[in-house]
Amino acid sequence: MVCGKLIFKLHQCNLNYFNFKKTLDKPSWRPPNWAFAPVWTTLYTSMGYASYLIVRDGIGESRKLALGLYASQLAINWIWSPVFFCWKKLGLATFLSNILAANIAACIYAFYPINKTAAYLLLPYLAWVSFATAVNFSIWRRNIKKNQ
Repeated sequence: MVCGKLIFKLHQCNLNYFNFKKTLDKPSWRPPNWAFAPVWTTLYTSMGYASYLIVRDGIGESRKLALGLYASQLAINWIWSPVFFCWKKLGLATFLSNILAANIAACIYAFYPINKTAAYLLLPYLAWVSFATAVNFSIWRRNIKKNQ
């Protein structure tokens, strides 16, 4: 019963996503839809390898901190989509996006002393999320009256 309700909610969220996405006033400078899959695939691959390097090379408290920051940025990243598309909370999504960018920067800072390559692997992720935050902010501002 619980699984059925969860599947129904996820399906309902997916339907809301496609309908909601069509109604948004988006800036002309946002990336095309086709770019998201290859960009996120590349970023998640880099993030995964970076975390592997920290697990392999880190020790003690510095490793715990680095992996804790890594886990928290993953959680923020994963919650962003339902906040934006299912719950249609564009302002909250913009706030989360800013928190995510700060968290990624903290990850890079924590990763650097453990493994410089791991830190460098997160730089494209920080750049993408920073740009996505600007897009998110623009969408929020352009659609603020629709979603009050």
